[in-house]
Amino acid sequence: MQMISGAPEQALAWIADGQGAALATVVNTWGSAPRRVGAQMVVSSSGAMEGSVSGGCVEGAVVLEALEALEDGTPKLLEYGVSDGDAFAVGLACGGTIRVLVEPVGAGGMPLEMLRDLVTERAARRPVAYEVALDGSHRALVDVGHEVRFRMDRSGIEEDGNTFVAIHNPPLRLVVVGGVHIAQALVPMARLAGFDPIVVDPREAFGSAARFPDAKVINDWPDVALETIGVDSRCALVLLTHDPKLDDPALHIGLRSQAFYIGVLGSKRTHASRCDRLAEAGFDAAAIARINGPVGVNIGASGPAEIAVAVLAQMIETLRIA
Repeated sequence: MQMISGAPEQALAWIADGQGAALATVVNTWGSAPRRVGAQMVVSSSGAMEGSVSGGCVEGAVVLEALEALEDGTPKLLEYGVSDGDAFAVGLACGGTIRVLVEPVGAGGMPLEMLRDLVTERAARRPVAYEVALDGSHRALVDVGHEVRFRMDRSGIEEDGNTFVAIHNPPLRLVVVGGVHIAQALVPMARLAGFDPIVVDPREAFGSAARFPDAKVINDWPDVALETIGVDSRCALVLLTHDPKLDDPALHIGLRSQAFYIGVLGSKRTHASRCDRLAEAGFDAAAIARINGPVGVNIGASGPAEIAVAVLAQMIETLRIA
């Protein structure tokens, strides 16, 4: 759902501290495997570990294999069967089988410069894919060619059966303009769904930490705030003020961005007027069609909480299906 883990950053930190590091990544699963494809852990040359590939079932064995990989500089492709009994012991309903690729950083494994580049891309919120041949013959960082994987946030093995693609997407963000009652319901729901919420409202009575204790709150005009935030392809933008003085400048920023979702509160008549204003401002029909207005899936929602459910459902539908 979000970036694979903090494993690349931890690996780089250990290397900067003078240690070796190996990355272990789940590349295949069968049955009810404990962790999804792409889950990672990192092991230092001192035996420390961060992250998880199995929820605790096989981590000990992977650490030993990683230490061996660090010693001889050779990647390893491991396969483990997690029994129902072992799965139950770590709180899972049933077991499965996983394949784990262990790569030392440095000679024979992931080049150190490639790891640095990966960490840089992640820090800059640029989606990037790490391609690696399971036999160790090829590695590359790419930002094109895996559009479906990027959209679905889905790592996996390509059709050739030998190339694993690890998708490193920035965390999802939700920027809500207007700290109204709908926003108070939407923000915690979105956080549960994996979004980092930001509330923008120049009106401090609406946009306050007391009203939104679990979100970053910015008390500034929406266009200024959005320029500062930086709206990218992993951002959803929801405008709830019902005030053109606030919504329209935010829309101008949003429509020029790569935001995957733009939704605006208002009736059909209000939205028609909004579209006219945007056309007069120079936006073409294709750009204006990106706006979901009235906002949310049509489920007959009534009241702030139900409207928030409809909005979140439409955000996820746009991200995963559209």
